[in-house]
Amino acid sequence: MVFNSLEFVGFFVVFYAVYRLLPHRPQNWWLLVGSYYFYAAWDWRFLSLLIGSTVVDYTVALYLHRWSDPQRRRQLMWISIAFNLGVLGFFKYYGFFAANLQALLTSIGIGISLPVLHVILPIGISFYTFMTMSYVIDVYRREIEPTRDLLDFAVFVAYFPHLVAGPILRAASLIPQIARPRTPTSAQMADGAWLVGWGLVKKVFVADNLAAVADAVFRSPDPSAVEVLLGVYAFAFQIYGDFSGYSDIARGLSKWMGIELNLNFLFPYFVRSPQEFWRHWHISLSTWLRDYLYIPLGGNRGTSFATYRNLMLTMVLGGLWHGAAWPFVLWGVYQGALLVIYRSAGERWGTTGRRASLETTGWRLVGWFVMFHLTCYGWLIFRADSAAAIGRLSSALVTGWAAASPHGSDYAWQLLFYAGPLVALHGWEAWKGNLDAIPRLPLVIRYATFVGLAYLTLLFGEFGGSQFIYFQF
Repeated sequence: MVFNSLEFVGFFVVFYAVYRLLPHRPQNWWLLVGSYYFYAAWDWRFLSLLIGSTVVDYTVALYLHRWSDPQRRRQLMWISIAFNLGVLGFFKYYGFFAANLQALLTSIGIGISLPVLHVILPIGISFYTFMTMSYVIDVYRREIEPTRDLLDFAVFVAYFPHLVAGPILRAASLIPQIARPRTPTSAQMADGAWLVGWGLVKKVFVADNLAAVADAVFRSPDPSAVEVLLGVYAFAFQIYGDFSGYSDIARGLSKWMGIELNLNFLFPYFVRSPQEFWRHWHISLSTWLRDYLYIPLGGNRGTSFATYRNLMLTMVLGGLWHGAAWPFVLWGVYQGALLVIYRSAGERWGTTGRRASLETTGWRLVGWFVMFHLTCYGWLIFRADSAAAIGRLSSALVTGWAAASPHGSDYAWQLLFYAGPLVALHGWEAWKGNLDAIPRLPLVIRYATFVGLAYLTLLFGEFGGSQFIYFQF
């Protein structure tokens, strides 16, 4: 049941009509029932994992708060982490590591046949696992107090707008909103309508149309350099429209319920460094990796070498979080390398005078142009289905400029038509420094924009109800 399907529209209309009629406590029970139904619509068998994670981490957090002995508390925290990572590892990574271990053993002459398990990946497991882990760790650090209300905690874990593709929410921001009565304001209703509509435009008009271009290029056995470049551009806007569109819809639906979710994207293609990129792309994941992996590893508190090591390890594990395949690992290595190179360059060019010399308009444009294309090459690695495909597409980018591009013109026009409105509106928002700049336009311009987006989506949108890309992670 995806946000861009009639099935979800029917579900939400019924759910929301009842939700608005109920007082606070029954409202939370209804929210839990609706969330479990939403998740069971994918595969009811995995509800047991969701409920198991909820019960384990709720119980662990209560004991962590109650106990004072540091060793016992540390052991209990690691029991929770081992449980969550064990479940995640079995369902998501067993096949990957088993296959690669067997290939390694075979290459050195050890003929061991490891058991092969065909395990279905529970949808959303990476998201809710990170949420419950962060909750336990925050209680262990005594940064928050655990909730004693199992219902509130269960709603926090299963809350359906974010459940299957984020954002990765923190207990400190969401549980208090669940615990108190909620009545959406008129401003929340209006903002929610814009976010839901804008998110659907990103998904149905931008992402799903550009998916055809990206798929054609990445499947092509011998694309030209121009076609590869356009295909990578198409995927860059596809994945952004798809994932940020989901986040917008999740935030909009939540506003209608009187709940505020964290911002997950902030103009990530308008940045000039990888550090900025990760402060603007999938913000909930990047801050999670910073707070629960990079900083505990030592962050930037040691030598430059230690900092670079911590950056690389964090990004490799961040790449692996996206999926059990070598392209994701290589993407993590690539992102880590970008962070290390830019940080090293920043240390060398760190004087005030040198930095000021790079802040002219011309140099800012150069910095943006370079970073955008470095990001796009990262998407080539991310989207490719194998290391061989990465090599083939990369080679075409270097050597294929003289090759004929029979589809180049068509791809270029599609890219301009489907991504152009997105870039134009985001450009306006970025120039104003306000994500709400469009709903704050003068009345005539505002509704002309709304009507234009609606016509584009209704006339040219893909309404097949395709899944969101991040559902697979």
